[in-house]
Amino acid sequence: MKLKQLEGLLGDLQQFSNPKVELEQYPTGPHIASRMLFTAENSYGDISDKVVADFGCGCGTLSAAAALLDASYVMGFDIDPQSLETATLNAEELEVEIDFVQCDITNLELKGQIVDTAVMNPPFGTRKKGADMEFLSAAMKVASQAVYSLHKTSTREHIKRAALRDFNAKSAEVLCELQYDLPKLYKFHKRKEVDIAVDLWRFEPRQN
Repeated sequence: MKLKQLEGLLGDLQQFSNPKVELEQYPTGPHIASRMLFTAENSYGDISDKVVADFGCGCGTLSAAAALLDASYVMGFDIDPQSLETATLNAEELEVEIDFVQCDITNLELKGQIVDTAVMNPPFGTRKKGADMEFLSAAMKVASQAVYSLHKTSTREHIKRAALRDFNAKSAEVLCELQYDLPKLYKFHKRKEVDIAVDLWRFEPRQN
């Protein structure tokens, strides 16, 4: 599948109808989502025929992208049942198979490296300090091949240090810097839209 086609399909997906600020729910736009998964597949072969997990999947955009790029099995995990309802509708609309699981990522009781690849757009940790690191820690425990994640560029050194020192990463590489268009979703947002610089990371876990 070509990048343009993938972006077009993701652009038709439903997003949060009533986003929850405490969960830092922001949609992963089709521009970023398509490039994230397309890079994972075409540069590293980490999606097609792989078992892929989407942590904090929200409305299922990254999960859908993985399924469209021929992952053998896709799981989406999220704490919010409303988001998972939307994600299920999106998967049905695209006619792709994805298993969605309602759970708290920080209390995930999965044993060992049971997926090949984890993908995620975690909370940036602006409402709950350290939320981004909790997601990264959880993903690094269950992925055997790679973890792809978006983090604010301003946290780059902190992310790299923690991944290599604390989360068992063999490597931690910024693949590119992207502009995350943050729409005005909440009352405390002053401007209509804000661009935030984010890094697309690829982490390679050590084999257990």
